[in-house]
Amino acid sequence: MSNIRELSVERRIAAPVEDVWRTMVDRFEEWFCPRPWRAEAREIEWRPGGRSLVVMHGPDGEEILNEGVVLDYEPNRRFVFTDAFTAGWQPSGPFMVGLFEIAQDGDGTRFTAAARHWTDEAWERHRSMGFEAGWGAMADQLQTLAEGGAL
Repeated sequence: MSNIRELSVERRIAAPVEDVWRTMVDRFEEWFCPRPWRAEAREIEWRPGGRSLVVMHGPDGEEILNEGVVLDYEPNRRFVFTDAFTAGWQPSGPFMVGLFEIAQDGDGTRFTAAARHWTDEAWERHRSMGFEAGWGAMADQLQTLAEGGAL
């Protein structure tokens, strides 16, 4: 474990940065949540300080509300969000900061998704919840869509 309590996944995607970015933002609901779960982006303001409200729906009717704030948004590079705040900068019980970054990698794109945690306990809870499998599936879904495939 690093000093920043980070968990991450990485993929090389055989598509230009601009195509991967468009997929990340425009088709967010299609890749963000590992199937059979699905994401519903009730509100995402793609700008620093913007509200993020995503509901993850499970196959048995489960609903997990993820509310937070977009911390950073750099087109064709990255977006960063946290659940440490809700709309209007209201403090919330923080769990993580999520970073989704892309960079040119030869004739393709390197995608990195990372979750940084405030405490060792939160890091361990996220790891033991199945971070690698869940976020790995999410990255695979993004890769498939960005490369022109269907889910």
